[in-house]
Amino acid sequence: MIHQYKNNGYNIVLDVNSGSVHVVDDLVYDIIALYENTPKDDIVKKLSVTYKEEDILEGIGEVEQLKQDECLFTEDIYEDYIMDFKKRPTVVKALCLHIAHDCNLACRYCFAEEGEYHGRRALMSFEVGKKALDFLIANSGNRRNLEVDFFGGEPLMNFDVVRRLVAYGREQEKLHDKRFRFTLTTNGVLLNPEIEEFLNKEMSNVVLSVDGRKEVHDFMRPFRGGQGSYDLIMPKFVHLAESRDQKNYYVRGTFTHYNKDFAADVLSLADMGFKQISVEPVVASEDEDYAITEADLPEIMEEYDKLAREMVKRKKEGKDFNFFHFMIDLSGGPCVAKRLSGCGSGTEYLAVTPWGDLYPCHQFVGEEEYLMGNVDEGLIRTDIRDEFKVCNVYAKEKCKKCFARFYCSGGCAANAYHFTGDITDAYDIGCEMMRKRVECAIMIKAAEAEAKEGDE
Repeated sequence: MIHQYKNNGYNIVLDVNSGSVHVVDDLVYDIIALYENTPKDDIVKKLSVTYKEEDILEGIGEVEQLKQDECLFTEDIYEDYIMDFKKRPTVVKALCLHIAHDCNLACRYCFAEEGEYHGRRALMSFEVGKKALDFLIANSGNRRNLEVDFFGGEPLMNFDVVRRLVAYGREQEKLHDKRFRFTLTTNGVLLNPEIEEFLNKEMSNVVLSVDGRKEVHDFMRPFRGGQGSYDLIMPKFVHLAESRDQKNYYVRGTFTHYNKDFAADVLSLADMGFKQISVEPVVASEDEDYAITEADLPEIMEEYDKLAREMVKRKKEGKDFNFFHFMIDLSGGPCVAKRLSGCGSGTEYLAVTPWGDLYPCHQFVGEEEYLMGNVDEGLIRTDIRDEFKVCNVYAKEKCKKCFARFYCSGGCAANAYHFTGDITDAYDIGCEMMRKRVECAIMIKAAEAEAKEGDE
């Protein structure tokens, strides 16, 4: 499969199955568009109106050589591999601990309903959290490195339990030859110097929730009384990012129908000094006033292009930053199994509620048909696990013909379920945005390669 597109002055050709990316001139770009389904003589005839015959023949030779080198028009060899891989025994390597089903903000787009998750407000006890860590250790097999994300609601509303669980985890590391990588997501309201010191010592990564510009953030992320939270949290976030040397954190925002010009939100965060930034599209039912609709997509696509062009410009000026959705590794990246099957929800990764129930991920919490077990009895619904084990790009008809499938890994199972009722389907609007992000990310890599060549 070949995907061709033009972006920011670059003619880009992606060979999907090999992952090879080629930046080509107009002639080779046009040859590749015809190559698979057009005889050589007809290619020459069609293109001779625009190009010289000898140049066309030379270009065809270059394309043929790339094909021989298995860099163009390569075959898909992965379907049998991923099905064999999924037959392997499952180990759990990561948990999302819902340390608090409660929140001190009332974000308009919150899928967790101000932390309640279709249920009741609750804080996880130390005893439940301890059992969750024990469950993770017991079900991790030979895997040494384990991940635990403290999530909510707002985790800092239950900070004492977070601190005690980290201490317990550090004790268990020595006993079981494991290594915990702890992370935490916070809205920043309760952040203070003591907590910052703890986070910097114990959290491998911290996610800081902020939507960008003050007016956007305060509209979508107010306190329950309606007042904005931006002025309270931003000085804390700036300080924490600096205290972590602008590494091992990211500011994470959400854009909606109300701020389709989200590139301005990304750049406002960059202008405040943040180097690790993620501003992601809201996922919401179309009957919500803030939901992104199909009609919004043209404007959103242009915003991604605008942001990508600005990032190329800032890179040249020495003012670069990372944008999570444009981070792509063309030379290595995740292993094939991860590229094909995604985040591991329902198999390697599970969410734990404050009372110890197990779900495939945080976005399934409250969906009773996906209740998999609990920390006392363990994983009971192995049929759900097995359903997720075979959820990969080859189980999804929409993925089979999509050029971005090895970059999005089939997309989010929760989004597919909530929009179609089937984890092997896809959230179409999300897919459109993902394809655009992949195109922009590859263009940025092309620009970086060009700049590097210019420096040599």
